[in-house]
Amino acid sequence: MTSAVLPSLRTSGFDRLAFDRFAIGLSGLCLVHCLATAVALGLVASAGGFLGAAWIHELGLSLAMLLGVVALGKGVLEHGFMLPSAVGGLGLGVMAGALGLPHDGSEALFTVIGVGILALGHQLNRLAAD
Repeated sequence: MTSAVLPSLRTSGFDRLAFDRFAIGLSGLCLVHCLATAVALGLVASAGGFLGAAWIHELGLSLAMLLGVVALGKGVLEHGFMLPSAVGGLGLGVMAGALGLPHDGSEALFTVIGVGILALGHQLNRLAAD
C-alpha cells in the first residue's frame, strides 16, 4: 500500500520548493512581527496590546505548523532526508513552547529563536532537493 501511495505523491503537481520559499518568507514576517511587537510594546501600549494579542501568535503558529507539515513532509517523501524535517520540527516546538511563556520578553526571544530554526529547516529542505 505504501509503495502505491508514494509514487502518486511524488508525481503530483505539488511544488514543494515553492512551499519552502513561502514558508521561509513567512518565517521572516514572523521575525519582523515579533521584533515590531517588542518595539511597539515599548513605545505604544495600545498598539502593543493588539500586536501582542494571543490570537495572532496562535494563528501564526498554526500557519507555520501547516506549512511545515506540508513542505517538510513532502520533502522527506521526495528526497528521503529526515534532517530538514527534524530541524523544522524543533523550530516549531520552540515556537509552540514560547506560547506558554510570560509576556516579559522571553516569549518573543524564544519565538524568534524558533522561527530561525524553522527557517533553517526549510532551507535544508530546499538544499536537499538539489
